[in-house]
Amino acid sequence: MGTRRIIVAGGGAAGFFAAIACAELAPGTEITILERGARFLDKVRISGGGRCNVTHAWFDPRDFITRYPRGGKALLAPFLKFSARDTVAWFESRGVTLKTETDGRIFPVTDSSQTVVDCLLQAARKAGVKLRLNCGVERAIRNPSGRFELALAGKKSPCPGPLRTSRGEGEMTAGEILIVDRLLLATGGCRTAAAGQLAVSLGHTLEPPVPSLFAFQIESPWLQSLAGISADPVEVAVPAAKLRDRGPLLITHSGLSGPAILRLSAWGARALHDLNYRFPLRVNWLPDLTAEQITAEFQARRETAGARQVVNDPLSPLPARLWEQLALAAGVARGTRWSAFPRPQMRALAQQLVRTELAVTGKSLNRDEFVTCGGVRLAEVNFKTMESKVCPGLFFAGELLDIDGVTGGFNFQSAWTTGWIAGRSMAA
Repeated sequence: MGTRRIIVAGGGAAGFFAAIACAELAPGTEITILERGARFLDKVRISGGGRCNVTHAWFDPRDFITRYPRGGKALLAPFLKFSARDTVAWFESRGVTLKTETDGRIFPVTDSSQTVVDCLLQAARKAGVKLRLNCGVERAIRNPSGRFELALAGKKSPCPGPLRTSRGEGEMTAGEILIVDRLLLATGGCRTAAAGQLAVSLGHTLEPPVPSLFAFQIESPWLQSLAGISADPVEVAVPAAKLRDRGPLLITHSGLSGPAILRLSAWGARALHDLNYRFPLRVNWLPDLTAEQITAEFQARRETAGARQVVNDPLSPLPARLWEQLALAAGVARGTRWSAFPRPQMRALAQQLVRTELAVTGKSLNRDEFVTCGGVRLAEVNFKTMESKVCPGLFFAGELLDIDGVTGGFNFQSAWTTGWIAGRSMAA
């Protein structure tokens, strides 16, 4: 019957995990990862600011799935097979020591994503997986024998190294036809509908892709002057979409980011898209206090700190520069002292602190890191095996599926889990 051949389209986290799982379980199978770009694991390299947030320290799958705006229910059974705990064990058994930060995010102790990249590359090579850069699958059909005919595409340079093709042994070059027994699509998020056309051509349906996990653009000079300042905790809300979240917030040169904003954008991905990313945002900078409690603190400072200037005497835990700008935005004059702080201005500043109104005018994306909402329809995939229900022999893993999680390692965990299950299923 000959050697069984499997192609993994996509050299990212899910593709590598699938290829390694398959090769380790079925050591005589010829498995090749095709990566359209010039480097493998690019998203792993740049994730988490170059540190790679491997997963999250929530080890009960029922808790874990609550962090997926889309796909959480479908992931419960897969996470019962391969959870965040299994991910930690997988990497540590291969020499990658991990650490858990106070917010639950898990990173390599080296604080370098290169540690994770090197581990995956080494594990793939050790398992005998063939690695090919600058090669993508342009077209795919399933022939009457049940095998896949793949038309390859790539950059001007040919794909390096020998690989047996339908025309015999030789260089795998753009335009060549490859015949394989199994095909795994792990090509990443559908940034555009065109990115999912391979799946569509093989009978699948795409949920329309829209961005998720993005920052908010806000054209407010006083806010932009505070770029780099963070506050925690902060509560943010989009009343027009009935969205609310609480957590750390980061002021950027173009608006607002940080976990609270990114989570808001994930849960509201479609609603914010429908608003054309233009909507009023409410920010409560002191969510643990009411406006009345804040005003009472102002009254107390009239007695205990009367000589201090209001703009220079922040309420904890607000950073001094942020406090100053919020006070000025509320109409507090720079020279005003607590002893002469009029009650109407107290109320105005208290309202500014608990309900700052900002106009969002667009979204900001890290083009390499951002996640998409949308992808291959989940009802068309068997999550026990990650095999297509409409095209036998076709498998899926990672962000090509209509699954996306909030920030904190959740998107990587869905990639590891779906890749591991797909790989083991292809090896069976």
